[in-house]
Amino acid sequence: MEPLGERVTEKKKRLIKILQFGEGNFLRGFVDYMIDIANEQGKFDGDIVMVKPTGSGNLEKFHRQNCQYTVSLRGIVEGEARVQNRVITSVADAVESYGEYDKYMKLAELDTLQFVVSNTTEAGIVYDEGDKFEWNPPRTFPGKLTKFLYHRFETFQGSKDKGLVMLPVELIDDNGVVLKKCVMEFGELWNLGDAFKEWVEEACVFTSTLVDRIVTGYPKDKEEKEWEALGYEDHLLVIGEPYALWVIEGPKALRDQLPLPEAGLPVIFTEDHKPYKQRKVRILNGAHTSFVLASYLCGNDFVKESMEDGDIRRFMEKTIYDEVIPTLALPEEELKEFAQAVISRFQNPYVKHALLSISLNSVSKWRTRCLPSLLEYVEKFARLPVHLTFSLAALMAFYQGREIRDKALMGYRDGKAYSILDDTEVLEFFRDNCEQDSETFVRAFLGKETFFGRNLNQVEGLTGTVAGYLEDIRKNGMRAALCRIS
Repeated sequence: MEPLGERVTEKKKRLIKILQFGEGNFLRGFVDYMIDIANEQGKFDGDIVMVKPTGSGNLEKFHRQNCQYTVSLRGIVEGEARVQNRVITSVADAVESYGEYDKYMKLAELDTLQFVVSNTTEAGIVYDEGDKFEWNPPRTFPGKLTKFLYHRFETFQGSKDKGLVMLPVELIDDNGVVLKKCVMEFGELWNLGDAFKEWVEEACVFTSTLVDRIVTGYPKDKEEKEWEALGYEDHLLVIGEPYALWVIEGPKALRDQLPLPEAGLPVIFTEDHKPYKQRKVRILNGAHTSFVLASYLCGNDFVKESMEDGDIRRFMEKTIYDEVIPTLALPEEELKEFAQAVISRFQNPYVKHALLSISLNSVSKWRTRCLPSLLEYVEKFARLPVHLTFSLAALMAFYQGREIRDKALMGYRDGKAYSILDDTEVLEFFRDNCEQDSETFVRAFLGKETFFGRNLNQVEGLTGTVAGYLEDIRKNGMRAALCRIS
């Protein structure tokens, strides 16, 4: 079968405008995909150079395919299951920061360069005072970026119009703010001078962003079948869902530099990305965390399967529409539209999202994703939200286990063991307390300030209500208890 790299494509050579730290599935199926569409429509007209930020692995597959690859988006579009394939031609080159250090640093001298995109994982944006300017390159991503910016600063003699716009998509709070802080700290640590720090402050922009798209990656287990459907070999094929959202917090002029909305792309430029992050965390992630544990104990294994279970679907919808949306600040219609998109994504026939994989670290997830909605609901309506409160009891029922094996607490569903994965302190708490009567168990759990940041027993009525739900689950099973409140 013909390899993608040997196919005749209309790959146009454009000016390099974007430096991208990271060559992984998400960036290729999200950012590069959007740039490709904007290029096709004549809205952007700029290419990307990928930089491999780590020393492991190589970029052989990219060079073999002339940095082209297919993005295959699969999911529900306008009520129908669809597959949409697109060959990406917006990547001009792929460079190794370690093996091709000089070539990588030469990119800082490009007059046309405007943006730096990054996805170096949640642990990537970190300040490490042990990192060295003399290393080629420095070890950390912020260290690499600082040295890259310094070389650009020197090349253009501090010209203010040669600053760059940073677009980090790492999943941490205020990612742009944190990245800028790291760069400034490295500038201080490495004595790069006040003029450089002033240039970073005045000429460069560090945006905070929110990104949303499920990208499942390369189908290793069925690649030949995928190639047959495509009609060519593609060793860089990326599979994802159609839904996407990119929220960018930055100056208004940035939209003119990066006119992605004008290409019909789901990109929002805003002065404050936090309401959108809150919407995603509370509705999308909060829905996951509130129903997956109950659904698993009702006998389901996947998200789509849960959406086909009338009892779970009803519970999830009441949680979102009756208890979460009323606590959020964005316009109600906008929130309901987002919620409907979330439900559609949960039903994606091409994504098998296992409930047990979502259950990882559920205690901290519940604190981040569900607790704010519960507390704000109580403050607004002076009563407990039924379904969010029940989800806390469902969490406790899921975490029932008396044995820790291979760093996992062993729970049981219908006599079959499942692994509960969380921090050691959490697992040991449940192992040591789960056999207590419901009232004592709940009081001990809600009183763990290290779990919740506060003593939840102080929330009026919460202790007794959760204990009542847990007792019902213990005596009558999860489905019977859940149906009683929905």
